[in-house]
Amino acid sequence: MSIVLLLLSILVLVYLGVGGTTAAVVMSVATLVGVICDHWHLLSILLGGGLLALSLVVLFPGDQRRDRISRPLLCWVRSRLPKLSDTEAEALKSGTVDWDGELFSGRPDWSKLLDAQPGHLSEEEQAFLDGPVEELCAMLNDWSITHEDYDLPAPVWKFIRANGFFGLMIPREHGGKGFSHTAHSEIVMKISTRSVSAAVTVMVPNSLGPGELLMEYGTEQQQAHYLPRLASGKDIPCFALTSPVAGSDAGAIPDKGIVCRGQWNGEEVLGLKVTWNKRYITLAPVATLIGLAIKVYDPERLLEGDEEIGVTCVLVPKDLDGVNAGARHLPMNTVFMNGPTWGNDVFIPMDQIIGGQAMLGRGWTMLLECLSIGRSISLPALGTGAGKVACLATGSYALVREQFGRSISQFEGVQEALEPIAGYSYMMDAARRLTAGMLDRGVRPSVPSAVLKYRNTDLMREVINHAMDVVAGRGVITGPRNFLARAYQAVPIGITVEGANILTRSLMIFGQGAIRCHPYIVEEIEAAGLDDQQQAVRNFDGVFYRHIAHTTRNALRAFVSALTWGRLESVPSQGDIQPCYRQLVRFSAAFALLTDVTLLSVGGGLKARQRLSGRMADCLVQLYYASAIIKQWHEEGYPPDQRPLVAWGLKTCLRDLQRQMHELIRNYPVPLLRWPLRLLVFPLGTIGNKGPEDELGTDVAASIVRDTPLRQRLAQGCYVNDNPEDPLGRVLNAYRLANETHDMRERLHTAIRGRNEDELDAIALLMGHQRKELVDWALAQNIIREDEQTLLLEALEALYDVIRVDAFDAEGIKKLARCAKGKRQVVERPPREEE
Repeated sequence: MSIVLLLLSILVLVYLGVGGTTAAVVMSVATLVGVICDHWHLLSILLGGGLLALSLVVLFPGDQRRDRISRPLLCWVRSRLPKLSDTEAEALKSGTVDWDGELFSGRPDWSKLLDAQPGHLSEEEQAFLDGPVEELCAMLNDWSITHEDYDLPAPVWKFIRANGFFGLMIPREHGGKGFSHTAHSEIVMKISTRSVSAAVTVMVPNSLGPGELLMEYGTEQQQAHYLPRLASGKDIPCFALTSPVAGSDAGAIPDKGIVCRGQWNGEEVLGLKVTWNKRYITLAPVATLIGLAIKVYDPERLLEGDEEIGVTCVLVPKDLDGVNAGARHLPMNTVFMNGPTWGNDVFIPMDQIIGGQAMLGRGWTMLLECLSIGRSISLPALGTGAGKVACLATGSYALVREQFGRSISQFEGVQEALEPIAGYSYMMDAARRLTAGMLDRGVRPSVPSAVLKYRNTDLMREVINHAMDVVAGRGVITGPRNFLARAYQAVPIGITVEGANILTRSLMIFGQGAIRCHPYIVEEIEAAGLDDQQQAVRNFDGVFYRHIAHTTRNALRAFVSALTWGRLESVPSQGDIQPCYRQLVRFSAAFALLTDVTLLSVGGGLKARQRLSGRMADCLVQLYYASAIIKQWHEEGYPPDQRPLVAWGLKTCLRDLQRQMHELIRNYPVPLLRWPLRLLVFPLGTIGNKGPEDELGTDVAASIVRDTPLRQRLAQGCYVNDNPEDPLGRVLNAYRLANETHDMRERLHTAIRGRNEDELDAIALLMGHQRKELVDWALAQNIIREDEQTLLLEALEALYDVIRVDAFDAEGIKKLARCAKGKRQVVERPPREEE
């Protein structure tokens, strides 16, 4: 009994997180009570007392614990911890941990999420969105850009430069706008709803160009010289990282800079002779300032250090001898400037190293810090923009498109496609806002940025595919009328660039997050890496037992929460979504447990277990996006009309989270651990969390069909016009007229259904193409009033016009072919970067 009570007390103390003197007292009392219950039996005293003594040795630090327990454990842990390359070690030091750390802890503090300062727009930022951004969008004709000009028109380039679109993030003292990250995200998102090509042109200099690196690391002289030129558009930047043979792997970059002396402005100075071969570089064909990631070597030891210095970021003016660019890639029929850049033995002085000579070899850290910012903004905003366009256009089209005398939005099969369009778009927007808010608070979210880039671009693909299913032939035929084609074609771009989604999911998210966000692993790795063995044992001893308690606590909490549906957990009362909070806490504890078990059992083999890593990444994604939904609803004051979207999003995340976690355990690479893990995480099986019900899905689908404030909320930030000559405006104009004439069209349909077969045949002819005659017939039959005649005819014309697709006669096709051929003469120049 003494052992049983002692073990029970230990489990309760660990579950509650109680330690120190209080824990010692409780364990002692429990042991004493057990001995008394055993009538002071000698065996009970010896076993209970021995176990208590061992527990107290483990509980309190001392020489006995360090020498007899911690030192052997350190040797074992060193063999299990993942081995980190130099670039991975630098990656762990970059960025900061925010809400992602709470999710990895297994016990998220919801107050930290709900109380965190959200991103918001200043009056100046909102005015910029309502003014220059709106004006820019109105100037864009996506068909002309992508099929006739193969470029943004010259007036658009001029407008972008003149209105500071290239300097959104550059501080005001250097001529930029000094906008927030939230504003940057909103601007890119809005432009993307009009033209992907224009959006990429604007977003790259603000997130992936040299400007961000100069602001963070540039010398005062570099900032004073380059930032005003970048802000005004006098210099157009690009940043070249990707190499043909190495991709974006910094450790394998073949591009190099050799330390040497050379001529610069008539003087001999110390510098670098740079050779590079890069491709897929956005803005490279028009860039006047090329940022490069290269490896620097000093074979002659001119710097009196190591021969291999490491990854370095440099600036190369386009007009230097030996710099080559100008040929273009065409990324999936979007025509933003993208192409190769290469150079051989191009000399630059040390002043052209970003940050100066002191930043030699620091390039990978610089890139990691800044890429986490850009990756949090650019493609997530583009994905969200695509979702908003899909909501607006597809919901409108579903309402106005009629089949069998009914709007197709009433068909359950169509509703099944509209449901994820609305739900996922709401989810993307929530995650985008949460992460932009982190950036505005000064967080550098290396793990959330990877989560957001991967998931938002993946959801963009889901949403656009569903939209194409609803619009069907109307979306397949390309031409000036098509409002979905460019978003559909742009999907692979988002999936592929800034870290391909396959690698981001299977290597980066969990591989980096498991260590970067874990409350104890980083300290253990640092302790294990110390050369001073005594200090290594002391440091390890200070963290390892807290780690063990953390793992045990999460195992207990996952098990108990699964049995009780989380009812023992204290969760916020706002929003009346406590069951979802409790399930998220339960799965957060299970996720933390699986993280620890994986690090200890798989250890350094994690890189090869990419299915495991990918499923763990999917679990983190669902936890993060569910949190984002809660945060967004909280910030907007829990509006009741958003409840269906919130409920749908949370239920979807929990369903997918449970499914991924179950598959992870079922296929766990250490078979002996599958049964214990299944017992701890799913003691009752996978009951519950079945996802949204059909009734809820119907309400969510209706949110983008009905003309309500909720539909407007979902489309918030989208460029909107109802010009019937515009691809999107044509649909929105028809939608408006359909709503305005709903009653009279219902009267017309009711009257038609009441006619005999001979009359129906005649009326059917009128309904097909003779819309004026049909309206005249309705007036003659007193179905409509005379004052309704004009509006009804306008509506019927618009409803017919919206389903029409583009058709080109032979000469029209030849004209397009000639235009494309003329442009290819520029595009298809010899790919000299491959020579």
